[in-house]
Parts: sequence; structure tokens; C-alpha cells
Amino acid sequence: MKKIFIVVTVLLLVLSCGSKKSAASKSSKHKARTERVSKPSQTQKTEDIIAPERTRTATEFSGTPTEIYIQMYAPIAQNEMRLYGIPASITLAQGILESGSGKGRLSVEANNHFGIKCHEWTGDRIYHDDDASQECFRKYNDPRYSFRDHSLFLKERKRYYKLFDLDITDYKGWAKELRAAGYATDRQYPDKLISLIERYELYNYDEAITGKSTVEVVVSTETTHKVVKGDTLYSLSKQYNTTVDAIKELNDLSSNNLNIGDLLIVKSN
Repeated sequence: MKKIFIVVTVLLLVLSCGSKKSAASKSSKHKARTERVSKPSQTQKTEDIIAPERTRTATEFSGTPTEIYIQMYAPIAQNEMRLYGIPASITLAQGILESGSGKGRLSVEANNHFGIKCHEWTGDRIYHDDDASQECFRKYNDPRYSFRDHSLFLKERKRYYKLFDLDITDYKGWAKELRAAGYATDRQYPDKLISLIERYELYNYDEAITGKSTVEVVVSTETTHKVVKGDTLYSLSKQYNTTVDAIKELNDLSSNNLNIGDLLIVKSN
């Protein structure tokens, strides 16, 4: 009888351990099934998700708004150049022009630096007056996605295929072909891009990637003026014997407001 009792006790202990082990195993499996991996943002294709460091903020840099913009986004433009073969100088110049050096509404409220409209877009959106009233534009969580979408926009649309037949160092050719392909209706669009690239020497960012010179030596015939306290467009027009409208056109200014420290082109011979 004593032996029977011992055998029964041992069997109960074995069964108890097995039950606990099974329960623990089931709990572990359940936990594994409920874990989730963050889904890619709708702003990007899965294979094109960007995972470098965050976009740095303007307070981490110094200079004019355009100079700060270049410092912030040049590394991103260069990365796009490596991946998609679009000159960083062109990307930066378009970003400066389209976003107002990052000060325009679309770039501030939607991180959209290139004015890309919704089209087949399924992500967040913003409505803004452009060619028509309250048009739909893409909205991004981070400016980096706007730069990536700009690359995909040019790379995947057939009408821009001629761009990629051009030498990657030929920023003038790229500027002209962009308009020819229908990117912009402004006749001066190529000249504006080229002016920005040469004024801020954006071709240096192309050279850093390609390892070769991208431009011929440019002899500047422009007269520049660094804005100081008290300067106005009217006073500068009198000082340099030109007109307010001429200064605004040379610098792509939409208003008469000036910022101390800005470098303006006041005359081009």
C-alpha cells in the first residue's frame, strides 16, 4: 500500500510539471503572435524607406535662410544623387525655389519641398491654391520623404527619361530639360535654377559625389550687396542706379522685405 502511494505521488508530480510547461509554452506562442512590426509609411515604397538620422533643424545652423536650407538638405540631396542619379545641385536648387528656402506654406505645414501634387497619393494631404484653387498636395511626416518622392517622381515618369541621358555633371542641361519635359511652365525656370546653382556653388555637392569638376570657370559680372540695418529695396536701387523691380527679379523676391545679412545681387552686367 505504501509503495502504491509513492508511485501515485510521483505520477501526480510529473503530470503537474508537464501541465505548467505546456501552459508556459502556449503563453510564449501567444505573445509572439501579438507582436507587431511598424508598417512602412504610405509616403514611400517599402524598398525605398529611408533610415538615416533625423533631419536636423534650422537652429543647428547659421546664415541666411537659403544658406541654412543648403546646410540642412545638402546631405539628403547627395544621398538621392547616389541612389537615383539626379544631380544634388539640381535637387537643392529646385528645393530652394519651390519651397522658398523652406519658408513656404507647403514646406512648413506639409514637409512638401517640391510642390508635388496628390495624383495617385493615398497618404496625408494638404490643400493649397496653385494653378487652381485649393489643389491637393502630398503631405509628409519628414522632409526626407519629400526629397525621396521628388527622386521617384523624376525617375519613374516616362516624360523625364531624357534627363537621365544627360551627363550627371551637366546641371545646365538638366535645368533646361526639366522645363522642356513639362516640370514647370515658367520660361525663366531653367535660368533661375542655374542662377541659384552658380550663386551658391551648389555644383560642389555634385563634385563631392562624382569626384570630377562639374562646371567651367565662371567669371562673375554680378554686383552684390550685403543687407545692413536701414537698407530698403528703394535705397539700394538709388545707390546702385537700378530699379526695385530689377533687384527683385535678380533675387527671386516676392516682397519688398529684406533680412539683415542677406546677400543680394543688385546688378548683373
